[in-house]
Amino acid sequence: MTGKIYHPEDKHPAVYQDDLAPNASKGLNHGLDGATTSKRAASDIKQLHSMLTTFTPEELRQILVLEPGSRLETRATYINLADPRLQIIQALGNEEAGEEDWFVAKKDVPYQLWNRMVDEGSQRVIHHPK
Repeated sequence: MTGKIYHPEDKHPAVYQDDLAPNASKGLNHGLDGATTSKRAASDIKQLHSMLTTFTPEELRQILVLEPGSRLETRATYINLADPRLQIIQALGNEEAGEEDWFVAKKDVPYQLWNRMVDEGSQRVIHHPK
């Protein structure tokens, strides 16, 4: 094993890369480093304050929401807080967060908070205003 990490964005000469593989590494998991996606705290999104009513301000700061345009990582687990069904999804790697989405990655949230967000068995934690 050489220890060299394969970077698909470097496969072709630079002058041809955009034509031959414009999205070469989009959606790939990047190991422990993670992909470079921008996130904001749920506490910075006013609408989530009224939806996540049982969460404290400190807990809302620990829930990181993907910024619109961020690509979801392949096989990573997410929940879209903007979706009233609150379905847990496993990303295929070709999706990205839209303007109306509030995707939260399971890996970015303490497990206690994640479990409270997705818990359907007891009292529902998330309240979507009508």
